[in-house]
Amino acid sequence: MATFGEGGEVDFACIVLCRTSFSCLFVCPHRRTFVCFSTTACQIKTKFHQRSDYSCRIVDMVCRFYLGTQQTAESLWTVEPRGRLGNLMGQYATLLALARLNGRPAAMMQQMATPLRAVFEVTMPILDSDKAKQQPWHRVILNDWMEEGYRTIPWKHVILQGYPCSWTFYHDMRSDIMREFRFTSSLRKEASTILTELAHPRVSTTFVGVHIRRGDYLKVMPDNWHGVVADSGYLSAAMDHFRHHYSDAVFVVASDDMEWCRHNIDASQGDVNFVGDGEQTSPGRDLAILAHCNHTIMTIGTFGYWAAYLAGGHTIYLANFTLPNSPFLQIFRYSTAFLPRWQGIAANLSHQERTAHPYI
Repeated sequence: MATFGEGGEVDFACIVLCRTSFSCLFVCPHRRTFVCFSTTACQIKTKFHQRSDYSCRIVDMVCRFYLGTQQTAESLWTVEPRGRLGNLMGQYATLLALARLNGRPAAMMQQMATPLRAVFEVTMPILDSDKAKQQPWHRVILNDWMEEGYRTIPWKHVILQGYPCSWTFYHDMRSDIMREFRFTSSLRKEASTILTELAHPRVSTTFVGVHIRRGDYLKVMPDNWHGVVADSGYLSAAMDHFRHHYSDAVFVVASDDMEWCRHNIDASQGDVNFVGDGEQTSPGRDLAILAHCNHTIMTIGTFGYWAAYLAGGHTIYLANFTLPNSPFLQIFRYSTAFLPRWQGIAANLSHQERTAHPYI
């Protein structure tokens, strides 16, 4: 496999030559690297100039034409889309990482492309649905953490399945993940405008994004997993932590239950702003605002996780939110769900301990 990075000029004739000379060509559009997969060594040394929008469009067209007509070639990996935005982001990032680790080209299904492209400038090609039916797929069910065996998956045509989101899959290629999850220009502009308005007229501002996941978890956590969601005590402790460290802290709150937030978060100090609509009609908007903050307070769930990961600052998360013998811990590990440098504040499990079944 030969990988061509950014910073040179691409020769279109060279791409066509490579297309006809090798068994598979995977081109990442929009000024990303492009890769030739072959049974022989690729000696072509031209590179793609990242500032050439015209060349970018040419490479994009070549990529889409090739993947649309040659997807019964030697190898192709994809992932089965499941869940909402946070889940899809985890599946996309994991596919990108494992395909690269195993030296395989990757493409996403249309069901994943539509919601992701509405929010991000993702570059992975789309898998043609008709061509997908012709593939001899092997289904690989993933745990939500990296396993050594995932480095050497033997099959050429793979559909990854599950709800992978752990940083252990892709954190060593964080710069690539950040480029893939670059928000669309309209969302970047909207997030910047909102935060600028919230900062006025302060001289300096340290934004702390706060995401509070409730919704179906209000029933799922206690009934299925013997756990809890974040309460007002956790949020108060997390916010006080940032107030102690940043005198100019401003909290930006988004949630799927904004009414609960307004009644349970103390906004009397004038440093709390409620920006979410609570209707889940604009997840991209809420995520963009949170990701453009300096730091993060999250509770549980992949949406809050990605807000924190993309923001890149200091993160406080809800820790130990299930009883020790919860079946949830068979599919979830705190050590692989949250980055080591993030800080956990333990959940209040007293109510769950009182109401738990004797065998728990």
